[in-house]
Amino acid sequence: MSPYPNNPMLRRPTIEDKESILDMIDEYFKNDSPTAGLWNFSHSDFSFEDWLEANQLQEAGLFGKGVPAIQLVAFDDNQQALGFLNIRLRLNDELLLKGGHIGYSVRPSKRNQGIAKKMLKAAIEIAKTKNIRDILVTCHQNNPASRAVIIANGGLLENVVNETERYWIRNDE
Repeated sequence: MSPYPNNPMLRRPTIEDKESILDMIDEYFKNDSPTAGLWNFSHSDFSFEDWLEANQLQEAGLFGKGVPAIQLVAFDDNQQALGFLNIRLRLNDELLLKGGHIGYSVRPSKRNQGIAKKMLKAAIEIAKTKNIRDILVTCHQNNPASRAVIIANGGLLENVVNETERYWIRNDE
């Protein structure tokens, strides 16, 4: 059962998810697709167990780089990994320009099914529980699918910086 009842498909990854997540990562790379929402990852020397540990440290704010963040994975009812979601609990200068509070991606074979829209909606609800009221979400200006997801979730374009569209979502309802 997900700790986020409004969207049971999102949860923190565990060792039991290893095969499903590695399969999804392979699909991203076979399709030369970016893995937005996947932090603490290096494809060349990836260790799933080390990644899980790094996620725990990152969430506690004890990881040596970056900002405190929650790493989640979306799963379907059959426990197939569908996508990555990362919620940054605060922003540094780099994330303020590109990256924002929330990063997400859906595995290539599951795109155009509304999954990203549901993931971002759930992330906004989670951010609210972390007292993040003004949420920055960004996308590359050549990514109309992500733009549509952000706008559908209330994103208002502030500006474009170095080909990165910067949207704010007010989370005060």
